[in-house]
Amino acid sequence: MKTLTFSRLLWICAALIAVLFAVVVGALKVGAVPISITDLAVNLGRVILGHTVQMPSEYRMIIFDIRLPRIALAMLVGASLSVSGTAFQALLRNPLADPYVLGVSSGGAVGAIVSLILLPRIPLVTPLAAFVGAITTIAAVYFLGRRQGQLDSTTLLLAGIISASFLSAVISFLVTTLAGRDLRGIVFWLMGDLSTPLPEALHWVLLAGLILGVGSIYTTAADLNVITAGEREALHLGVDVTRVKLVVYVSASLLTGLAVSVSGAIGYVGLLVPHAMRMLFGSDYRILIPTSAIGGAIAVVAADTLARTIMAPTELPVGAVTAILGAPFFIYLLRRRLA
Repeated sequence: MKTLTFSRLLWICAALIAVLFAVVVGALKVGAVPISITDLAVNLGRVILGHTVQMPSEYRMIIFDIRLPRIALAMLVGASLSVSGTAFQALLRNPLADPYVLGVSSGGAVGAIVSLILLPRIPLVTPLAAFVGAITTIAAVYFLGRRQGQLDSTTLLLAGIISASFLSAVISFLVTTLAGRDLRGIVFWLMGDLSTPLPEALHWVLLAGLILGVGSIYTTAADLNVITAGEREALHLGVDVTRVKLVVYVSASLLTGLAVSVSGAIGYVGLLVPHAMRMLFGSDYRILIPTSAIGGAIAVVAADTLARTIMAPTELPVGAVTAILGAPFFIYLLRRRLA
């Protein structure tokens, strides 16, 4: 393992941010109305210089009212799910752990749907309900996955799959209580949807939740490096395992709940991205957490761009795109682990 220095961390993050910038520019450029790089640069320059009056109204609507908010949402959701997956894989010591596979996303979806049915017009209730559903689910999976006081990877994975299956049945029951128009919307949302515009205030709530959740998890990065060797070994080395568990479970559930409440269940992002970053930059969680956040933003922006352009004018759920890529990778990891 290479020694982590601040300059190395800075250069790696800067390189990933450059890739993210290129992906964002591509996402702004393509769509039902293609925009040239020249027009995009000119109009963005006008915004920077404060000359928005000179900008054509159609460009303002397409770029700043439709595409840019959607890209920002994709970045927040991708970063949240990726860091959640990274944290769960470390704490549960299972490379197959992921908010979607463990049923945490389904738990968040149940909480969000219940809030939409019971309290549809009260602001910020949906993210709170999704968080409660997510943290309740991961607590249940954690206790079901323990054997003789120790976590068992196989039992944990089965507990997550069973929980996700049960919660999917609950979701199916709940959506049947909705009217036809609401039913179509909620079904599309459950497959992963970033097309619904959100109030600007909610974007700031998501950003604050992302900073709080990622920051809290990052404070435990050095301890997570030790915990991956086992809880008993970590205790002997002076790690406060109980505190780390509490911080990580609450923070990862917060991130998952926030993401699910605005985008539905987008699967496999928390599985694919941490493994990709681990293969590129190593398994030190001090570098894996920030790179996973940026990598998750890249992955979801790219997936959403494909979802809205690959079969235009028909728009695919972004969760379908991530599942097409993630499911074979999950099978590969599972077979390699059982071999």
